[in-house]
Amino acid sequence: MDITAPRGTNDIMPYEVRKWQYLEEQIRSICRRYDYKEIRTPIFEETVLFQRGIGDITDIVEKEMYTFIDRAERSMTLRPEGTAPVVRSYLEHKMYGGPQPIKLYYMGPMFRYERPQAGRYRQFHQFGAEVIGACVPEVDAEVIDLAMHLYYSLGLDELELQINSIGCPLCRGKYREVLRAALAGHRESLCSNCARRYERNPLRMLDCKEKRCKEIMTDIPSIHEYLCDECADHFQRLQGYLNALSISYVINPKLVRGFDYYAKTVFEVIYRGLGAQDAIGGGGRYDGLIETYGGPSTPAVGFAAGIERILLTLERLGKELPFQSQLDVYMIILNEAGKKLGLPLLKDIRGRGFKADIDYMGRSLKSQMKAANRRGARFVVIIGEDELSKGKAIIRNMKVGTEEEVPFDEVVERFIEIRLETDQGVLMCRRR
Repeated sequence: MDITAPRGTNDIMPYEVRKWQYLEEQIRSICRRYDYKEIRTPIFEETVLFQRGIGDITDIVEKEMYTFIDRAERSMTLRPEGTAPVVRSYLEHKMYGGPQPIKLYYMGPMFRYERPQAGRYRQFHQFGAEVIGACVPEVDAEVIDLAMHLYYSLGLDELELQINSIGCPLCRGKYREVLRAALAGHRESLCSNCARRYERNPLRMLDCKEKRCKEIMTDIPSIHEYLCDECADHFQRLQGYLNALSISYVINPKLVRGFDYYAKTVFEVIYRGLGAQDAIGGGGRYDGLIETYGGPSTPAVGFAAGIERILLTLERLGKELPFQSQLDVYMIILNEAGKKLGLPLLKDIRGRGFKADIDYMGRSLKSQMKAANRRGARFVVIIGEDELSKGKAIIRNMKVGTEEEVPFDEVVERFIEIRLETDQGVLMCRRR
């Protein structure tokens, strides 16, 4: 029997993991600059958390959640998104009792049972940022700025930021009735999803990808005509802050996002090269979500991006991540006596922070030199019979081809000198 990874999941191999690690470090670095703190929530939660927060009539809750009954007969769900667990943690640990706002970020696997496609899997990985406890539009602008800062830091400058306001429950309720009235004569032409959404969640019809539905929606009145004064002012001020931050954007009045908890600001970051599912991140304001869980009235805004989709976008655009994958030192030991001296030396080299490795296959000097080249080693340390008799190792600079003999007890210090010389050289170049 052939055993393979479940459909919609994949192994992230070592040569790919280095890209993930670089991206994760970029995320952490940027979040630290904005003073966001990392939070880690469970991979599974009680199902009701997502039913109540995301919405019973969303595609995720109706068709895509991985839900199971545990041994205590409780319904549990592998998390399909990160905001609801963060809000649950905010309430459970009474974070609302401390200074506000609370600024958090997370990274980790999410799970949705959907059709696998480019950059979209049943187990996928997501980064998200949340600001809980502030209602002003400059916070919305900061979350958007953080997201765009990450993309720009990766070299992704061929993206489009789309923004919209879907209003508060009051003005959105009025707009739902306007939508139903405008589409009443087209119900027979709607796709099956939109026909179902017509009564239960009409705003979700606005971003349907079916061609005939998109044509029907072309002349639908804009939600902006029905925003209350507060929502209209919030959206206008958000645009002002984005302009001040020099962040380009496009207003898309049909952008609604897929979760019921959104209100006022919504946004998506688009890369057209991904096909129909072209968003690589998005988010918005969810001022009423915490009340839905029985908490105090608390404004909040957040953003999430798929790690796989970011990496796919980088690949499609031909962008290379500048991670350091080469070895500092490759040690070649040619006999048993050399191993007893060389292995402690290798340990000391690693202990001083150098990335170092050794051959364990007993190959010839020529084969090991080839292996060092393949591994991109900057230096090779050679310990053979001649070196043992002299009490000195050979350090070979693989880039320029020079060699020097160094007493065994001075090898580590020599590498520290080389590192210092290299660092000073880089510093001098930067100063120039």
